Amino acid sequence: MLKIYHNPRCRKSRAGLDYIRSRTESVEVVDYLNKPLTVAELEVLVMKLGIKPAELVRTQEEYFKQNLKGKQFNDHEWIKIMAGNPKLIRRPIVESKYKAVVADPPDEADRFFDNK
Repeated sequence: MLKIYHNPRCRKSRAGLDYIRSRTESVEVVDYLNKPLTVAELEVLVMKLGIKPAELVRTQEEYFKQNLKGKQFNDHEWIKIMAGNPKLIRRPIVESKYKAVVADPPDEADRFFDNK
């Protein structure tokens, strides 16, 4: 079973969800703006993605521009910031038991499927 962290108001996230659904019927959709990820969940997700937490931050968000731009944070601080401000999390993210991928553009998910 795959899980996709999705924002239904985001065009890129909708495209990613459509792409994933074209590849598999076994997908759980999580609207992470209405059900924010905890710090622990984000830590696991970042580990599965194989990236630094700062790489998961959407720098074009207004909150980032007004409050975070130009400031330095450690990995744990970035995770806490994203947990408190889920709009900052890049999307969509596709996750399985052992790994995850940011499916933007949607065909990035091919790496996920090809390496199951």
